[in-house]
Amino acid sequence: MNTLSITDPTPNGPEHFDAAAFAAHTLSSPQNLAAVLDHTLLKPDATRNQVLQLCHEAAEHRFACAMINPTWVPLAAAALAGTGIPVGVVIGFPLGATLSVSKREETAHVLQHGAHDIDMVLNVGLLKSGQSSDYEAIRQDIHGVVEIAHASGAIVKVILETCLLTFEEKLRAAELALSAGADFLKTSTGFSTGGATADDITLLRGIAGHHAGVKASGGIRSLADATTMLHAGASRIGASASVKIVNELAGHTAEPASAAPGY
Repeated sequence: MNTLSITDPTPNGPEHFDAAAFAAHTLSSPQNLAAVLDHTLLKPDATRNQVLQLCHEAAEHRFACAMINPTWVPLAAAALAGTGIPVGVVIGFPLGATLSVSKREETAHVLQHGAHDIDMVLNVGLLKSGQSSDYEAIRQDIHGVVEIAHASGAIVKVILETCLLTFEEKLRAAELALSAGADFLKTSTGFSTGGATADDITLLRGIAGHHAGVKASGGIRSLADATTMLHAGASRIGASASVKIVNELAGHTAEPASAAPGY
């Protein structure tokens, strides 16, 4: 496996992602902005009616997906049937420390019930242990989920939980996720000690180039927050305040979103 040395510069040549152009296009209309927002409800006490409301909002605003916990996939898939809005679901959430076989089985089950976007948590403890065998175990952990998802036409976003990682660990985590076939590098669960930062998005975009997406998540509650992440290089944003964010761009006054955990 080719590795990226921590002394290597991040790519900035022909494979460079034009963040400024992407941000300008995305922010040119509420519809374009909605198309990159994963509308999210991951609270442990989320109810059936709240999930249905999330799906209604996702369909109404044409968000990138409705992101929920696994138990609600059948409900969300039924609610979104015929709308063209995908169901997103988290795997191994929020710690990433579940068995690889559990992550694979969870992925297979949610795909069977209608999920399309799979956001899986990297095994942070293995990464921080720092042994070559642990790195390979992480790569296999991710690849197992990617293989199952891709066979069903689904995509995988790997959550690195950047707030817990050193600079070198962020590079290693991103490298492992990309080598395992991840479609997106994602910053955070929203349940740890911090969320997305512009510096982390810039770093991840530099590593991913145009070969993979970068998803900013955790603490993004306003149009200003979303704009910062887009200009830093994000191509997808996870937020529970998605309606508020698009309404801000449309020039409307929306009620303040509650600061719920999980974005």
